[in-house]
Amino acid sequence: MSAGRFDRQIRFAPLGAAGQERLARARVLVVGCGALGGALAQSMARSGLGFVRIVDRDVVEESNLPRQVLFEPTDIGQPKAQVAARALERIGGPTRVEPHVRHLDAELLRELGTDVELILDGTDNLATRYLINDFAVERGRPWVYGGVVGSSGIVFPVVPQSGACLRCLFPDPPPPGALATCDSAGVLQPAVAAIAALQAGAALRLLGAEPGTLVGRASRLVELDVWTLESHAIEVPRDPQCPCCGQRSFAFLDADTTGDALSLCGRNTVQVRPQRSARARVDLASLHARLAGLALDLALQDGLLRFRLEGITCSVFPDGRALFEGTEDPVRARALYDRWLGS
Repeated sequence: MSAGRFDRQIRFAPLGAAGQERLARARVLVVGCGALGGALAQSMARSGLGFVRIVDRDVVEESNLPRQVLFEPTDIGQPKAQVAARALERIGGPTRVEPHVRHLDAELLRELGTDVELILDGTDNLATRYLINDFAVERGRPWVYGGVVGSSGIVFPVVPQSGACLRCLFPDPPPPGALATCDSAGVLQPAVAAIAALQAGAALRLLGAEPGTLVGRASRLVELDVWTLESHAIEVPRDPQCPCCGQRSFAFLDADTTGDALSLCGRNTVQVRPQRSARARVDLASLHARLAGLALDLALQDGLLRFRLEGITCSVFPDGRALFEGTEDPVRARALYDRWLGS
């Protein structure tokens, strides 16, 4: 590692040369590489982390470009994780980047999260955050929650066995439709940048601090609004009756969601996954040949099959997962999946 590259960072006394060396050995999992996740991955790479693993299930869309910093117009239609990895490699430096174009479920989280020291939340849905929280508490792994809607957002670092976890704060997910989303309230790029910066700062502190110095610190939630320029922070006490960190019940980690159909936030898109009995890598070349003459804009490139049929644009991944753009109806998407790809 070139000392000159990180000279200004090393001069920051709370980090110093020893902290920078710890960053150089650190391993991080970034879940999602859209607006928050892309900014987080870029910050980790520019800060000199040793290893950044990215997992994202999605492809780049035109509507991503105003706020998702790793993508260009020429990337539209390509898997986000692969595009992000190429963008981060162009930055240079010591960071090794490992992309995964997959949907994060409990099985995959156990595979990708076991050998990292920290998990960064760049997701856009609460189900995945509760899954991460379960895994983090079970394994004693710190993670940093971040969420943005409109002009404001929240950051909440979770250090298991030291402070509160997500379910101490929000014991159960709210019912569907109870909270504003990017689809209903929109989102501003400066809000994304501000929340990602606070998450990244928390990550560097957790990874670069001398071991043991942060144990016993109270959990703190920070809320910031870039439109009104208002912010506040609250201390979150650990709940001894918390179903997760108190009672050690990991309902989200143990749940079987294989074969579900999930409407994606603000996308007019539904993701469908294969049933457990059908879980296997899809022969995209054979599917391409089968759809020739039936589908429009049929293209197989970079391990992704895309086509248009019945007014729906479909992206099929090697793991059997598919995105159906042009509908918000999970029932219809599931039916199209079964008809076009088989269950």
